[in-house]
Amino acid sequence: MASSSDSWMKEYNEAVKLADDIGGMISERSSFPASGPETQRHVSAIRRKITILGTRLDSLQSELSTLPGKQPITAKEMNRRKDMVANLRSKVNQMSSTLTSNSGNRDSLIGPEISKADAMGRAAGLDNYGLVGLQRQVMKEQDEGLDKLEETVVSTKHIALAVNEELTLHTRLIDDLDEHVDVTNSRLRRVQKNLAALNKRTKGGCSCMCMLLAVLGIVGLVAVIFLLIKYL
Repeated sequence: MASSSDSWMKEYNEAVKLADDIGGMISERSSFPASGPETQRHVSAIRRKITILGTRLDSLQSELSTLPGKQPITAKEMNRRKDMVANLRSKVNQMSSTLTSNSGNRDSLIGPEISKADAMGRAAGLDNYGLVGLQRQVMKEQDEGLDKLEETVVSTKHIALAVNEELTLHTRLIDDLDEHVDVTNSRLRRVQKNLAALNKRTKGGCSCMCMLLAVLGIVGLVAVIFLLIKYL
């Protein structure tokens, strides 16, 4: 089970909450008109959140490979978390497909294309004033189509900015990880150096002890020989 300090589970729960928000926004999509500025803004917001959620899932998937080195975790728990990410990613793909099918094609973006035959039919039987009015109407429709196209471009820009923000965050996290690795390597080298010095001192102490015992042995042997010579 995940502990209260499990940062991976906290990030996963945030991703689940974001997925629920996206699902609610997609459900609200049916209450909007088929097209228009309000609809375009709503769809753009959904796409932006889907992009952010996809990036977070990639981050969660990447962090799983380094998780065993950060905290004790069983193989069963690792597999469970992999399944959690896979299921949430499948849910995101389904929401993205639903949004795409609801958004429609080019007609929902800038309106249906007016064919030459339709234009001739609309102009038939009109006098000069009528033609001028028709021309103004066509220009107005084209302006509205360009406005919708501009909204789509702006929403795409917002998505790109959101992706860039997530990439910047991941870059900063990677830089922090590299810094922690460098600090850990430095500490490890310092510990190895201290162990080598301690080992060297230990070997030196053993040599001195052996020499002292040898000297005492020689002195004792000389004393025994002297006593034997004196009393014999």
